[in-house]
Amino acid sequence: IDHTTGYVLGISGGIGEKNTAFGFNRATDAVRQTGSSMKPIAVLAPAINEGIITAATVFDDNPTSFNNGTFEPKNFGNKYMGLITARKAIANSQNIPMVKSMCLLTPEKSIKYLKEMGITTISEKDDNVLALALGGLTWGVSPLEMAGAYAAIANGGVYNKPTLYSKVVDHDGNVLLEGNGDSHTVIKDSTAYLLTSAMEDVVNEGTGTA
Repeated sequence: IDHTTGYVLGISGGIGEKNTAFGFNRATDAVRQTGSSMKPIAVLAPAINEGIITAATVFDDNPTSFNNGTFEPKNFGNKYMGLITARKAIANSQNIPMVKSMCLLTPEKSIKYLKEMGITTISEKDDNVLALALGGLTWGVSPLEMAGAYAAIANGGVYNKPTLYSKVVDHDGNVLLEGNGDSHTVIKDSTAYLLTSAMEDVVNEGTGTA
C-alpha cells in the first residue's frame, strides 16, 4: 500500500488459479487474530496521542493480575524486565506494560481510535476488554485493514482508506466510479513520529532483529 495515497499497489490473497465463483481473498476477506501487531494501533498510538503515556513512561513489568484477578496476561516465555520504559517495552514486545497502558487509556477509547484507523471488525461491546491491548479480539482484522492502519502511522498520522482502483470509465470515457478513498487525520504528526521511532527499535535492538 502506498501510505501517502492509500492506493493498494499489490495484493496476494491466495495461490493457484483465481476463480470468481468463490471470490474469497485472504488479504481482503479473511479476519484473523492480530496478536502483538495490535499494540501500536490499539494502545500506543492513542495513548501517546492523548498524552497518557510517552516513550519514556516507566512501567513495572512484572506478573500482574487485572480485573480482580480474572485477567492474568503473561509475557512471552514468562520473561519480565522490571522497571522499563514504554520504548523498551515496545522493542521487546512485553505484554504487561501494554495492558497497564490500556488501563490508563481504556478499551472504549482504543476502539474509537481503531475505527478511525479503518478497522471495521471491532465489536464495541465484546472487544471492550483489556485483552484488546494484546490483540485478543472477537473476530480479528483483515490484512488489508491492518495495512491501512499502519500506513496512517507512516503517513504522519493521516489515514487514507485503502483503495484498489483509481477510476472506472465506460467506452465513451465517462467516469463511472472514482477511487478517491476517505482521508482524515487520526493522530498528530508528532505522535506518528515518536511511534515510528519506537518501532524502529524493534528491528534495531528488539524482537525483530533477526
